[in-house]
Amino acid sequence: MLKIGIVCYPLIGGSGILATALGQELARRGHDVHFFSSSKPVRLDLAQPRIWFHEVVVNEYSLFRYPDYTLPLAVKMATVAREQQLDIFHVHYAVPHATAAYLAVQMLGRTCTAKPAIVTTLHGTDTTLLGQDPSYREAIEHALSESDAITTVSESLRQETLATFDLQNAVEVIPNFFIPAPPGRSREEVLEQVRDAGLEDRLGRAGRLELAGS
Repeated sequence: MLKIGIVCYPLIGGSGILATALGQELARRGHDVHFFSSSKPVRLDLAQPRIWFHEVVVNEYSLFRYPDYTLPLAVKMATVAREQQLDIFHVHYAVPHATAAYLAVQMLGRTCTAKPAIVTTLHGTDTTLLGQDPSYREAIEHALSESDAITTVSESLRQETLATFDLQNAVEVIPNFFIPAPPGRSREEVLEQVRDAGLEDRLGRAGRLELAGS
C-alpha cells in the first residue's frame, strides 16, 4: 500500500478530470490518496474510502501585488507529507505544481528519513505555451530535472518536450484513459425516445443508422 499525494487544478479541464479518476481508482485498489488543490476538484468523491482532500488557502497580503499560490501549496504538501509519511507526489503540470513539490521535498530536510518521490505528468501547456516563454522555460526545466519520473499524455507531446527542454530524465508516454460506464438504456429505448420526440425525420437515414448502431 502506498501513500500518494496528487496535485491538480480543481476545474473541469482534462488534467483535473484525469487526476481525479486516477486517484479514485488508486484508492479503490487499496492505496491512501491525498488530493491538494485550491478547492475540491469537481469530480472528487470524498465519501469514497482512502481519499483525503487538503485545501490550499491563498492569503492576499498588501505587500504582494499578486497572490502567490506556489509557496502555500509547497508548505501544505510538506506538512501533509511529514504527518502522513507520503511516498509519492504525483503532480499534474510542472508550473506551479512540480515546482511546489520540489520545494516541499526540500523543506522536509532531515525531518523525513524517506522523502516522497516526485512524478510529474505534462498535459501540454507546460511545453507548448509556457515552455516557449523565456520567463518560465528555465523554471520548468529545473522542476522536470528534479522530478523522479516524467510522463506525457501523447508521443507527440513527449517529442516536443524533449525538443524544448534539456532533460537527462527519461520521458514516458502514458495516454489518457477512459473507463466507459455501462449503458443505461438499450438501443431500442433510445430509438423509441427519438421517435417520441419527433426527431426521427430531422435526423434522416444516416442519423437513424448511427443511433441504431451505437
